[in-house]
Amino acid sequence: MKKIRALVLLAALSALALNAQARKFILGVSEGTSGGTDHARVLLKYGGLAGVIERALGGAHSVDVIFVREFAQLEEGMKTGRLDLVMARPSDYPARGLRDYGYHYVASAKPDGQCFIMVGKDSPLKKLADIRGQKIVMPEKVAYMTKLCTAELRDQGIDLAKEKITYVREQEAVMFYVNNGFGSVGAVASYSGASRKWLKDGGVVLHKSVTQPYFPLIAGKALAPDQIAAIQRALTGLPGAPEGPEVLSAVGIQGFDTGTEAKLRQLLDWLGCTGDACAGNKK
Repeated sequence: MKKIRALVLLAALSALALNAQARKFILGVSEGTSGGTDHARVLLKYGGLAGVIERALGGAHSVDVIFVREFAQLEEGMKTGRLDLVMARPSDYPARGLRDYGYHYVASAKPDGQCFIMVGKDSPLKKLADIRGQKIVMPEKVAYMTKLCTAELRDQGIDLAKEKITYVREQEAVMFYVNNGFGSVGAVASYSGASRKWLKDGGVVLHKSVTQPYFPLIAGKALAPDQIAAIQRALTGLPGAPEGPEVLSAVGIQGFDTGTEAKLRQLLDWLGCTGDACAGNKK
């Protein structure tokens, strides 16, 4: 009888120890300036992903999703460590999480992101060099995609400081300007609704930039290396998992890539961002 009581006590103590170790992780999600939504929609969209991460952690921990509306809040959440996991676009915010705030790389979304240099289907411009001297329309100067496009064109020998640029607030407005003759060339994100509509309507991609990590997921110091590895295995296995296609479809991506860490760590240097130079980005 004493032996049974000892075993019961041991089991109870083990359960208490397990509960003491269990914790609630916060997954902060930022969809950039185009991500206007409400809390219910965020839970519906990313709840399945949070569940995948919970199960990867063994079920002892919970993962709560919060929508981060403002970039200042995202920055502060990383700086203070309040956000245990961050999945964000634009990608330079997770890049700064790695560089400045001690976060660890987990994965990025598939496919990677690119800058598309777009022209109309009847445009006389046939190669990238032809855009010199033309009216070029881009998102806001501080926008991440504008910085990506500028860096790409710089590498291609085109200095936008010497070109005629019109900056507009939204990527949809870029294509509106080109469609209505206010510009000859538009620069937008490959993953934007504007580029998808443009291609559907017969528009042309004159040039595609190098690829860069899209919608990266990073983890704070509260997650151990073995936990991060477990999350990575779960994410890369999603396409073949029973719930995987539904989870990926809800988030709006094709899958996860765990091989983009080097690119993400180099992103800020490639963009030309140092210190606070990239603060205030848009999507």
